[in-house]
Amino acid sequence: MRRSALLLIVLALACQTASLQIDDRLYFGRNIPSGGVVSDAQWDDFVRTVITPRFPQGLTIFQTKGQWLDPRGNLVREDTYIVELNHPRSAATEAAIEAIAQEYKRRFGQDAVLRISSPAQLRLY
Repeated sequence: MRRSALLLIVLALACQTASLQIDDRLYFGRNIPSGGVVSDAQWDDFVRTVITPRFPQGLTIFQTKGQWLDPRGNLVREDTYIVELNHPRSAATEAAIEAIAQEYKRRFGQDAVLRISSPAQLRLY
């Protein structure tokens, strides 16, 4: 009887762990440090060709305004896109997020892409 109870606890914990996800928010500023801004068409192309192929299961995009102190010490106020991704933790996912950030920086001459990660439990109703 004692083994059965222990087995049930282990199975319950395993099921809970399996449903835990990571919630990542990636912040993409639109100001280009050398001048200009990332246009709507450029952003749409970036989402279609860089982000969506790596996260075809879904994502959410917010348009907002933000500010930050850039590496040169300038206070930058800019329109910003936030991409929210919910996913299991894995090396492949880490590599995909790193590739997205590096491509945005390369393509648009950006200093950084901010990433905020939190544990999440997803439920569909």
